[in-house]
Amino acid sequence: MAKKNITVNQIVKLIVGAGQASPSPPVGPALGSRGVKSMDFCKEFNARTAHIETGIPIPARITVRPDRTFSFELRTPATSWLLRKAAGVPEVKGKMKGAHNPGKEFVGEVSLKHIYEIAKIKKSEERLSGLSLDALAKCVIGTAKSAGIKVSP
Repeated sequence: MAKKNITVNQIVKLIVGAGQASPSPPVGPALGSRGVKSMDFCKEFNARTAHIETGIPIPARITVRPDRTFSFELRTPATSWLLRKAAGVPEVKGKMKGAHNPGKEFVGEVSLKHIYEIAKIKKSEERLSGLSLDALAKCVIGTAKSAGIKVSP
C-alpha cells in the first residue's frame, strides 16, 4: 500500500514590535526552522506596520506553505496591553505589569470611554467583527478586572 504525500500548511504565531522585526530571535529561529527566509518576512512586516507607533506589540499569524512561501495577517494588540496603556501603568524592565491581587488592588483606572475605544479597535479585527460593540466592551471590562484595572463610569 503506497502512502500519499500529504502537504500541510504550518501556522506560526509571533508577537513583534511594530517596525522592529529583525531576523534575530524570536523571528529568525521560528521561521528559519520552517525553511522561510526571515529577512523577507521582516521587510514586509516592517513595511505593513510603518504607520503604527514603533514598538507596539503586534501579533502576526504566519501561514507557511509546503513550497516555503508564506503569507501573514496582522492582528490588533492584546486587550490587556491596550488597557494597561490607557490606564497609564508604568513599564518595569520593559514590561507593563498587572496587579498581583486583582479585585483587591488596582494598578490603574480607565473610564467607559476608554473601554469603548478599545472595543472599537478590537472590532476592526476580522475574527471579532461578528460580535456587537456591547459584547466586546463587556469582554474588555472582564479583562480589565482580571488585570487589576478599575473601570469608572
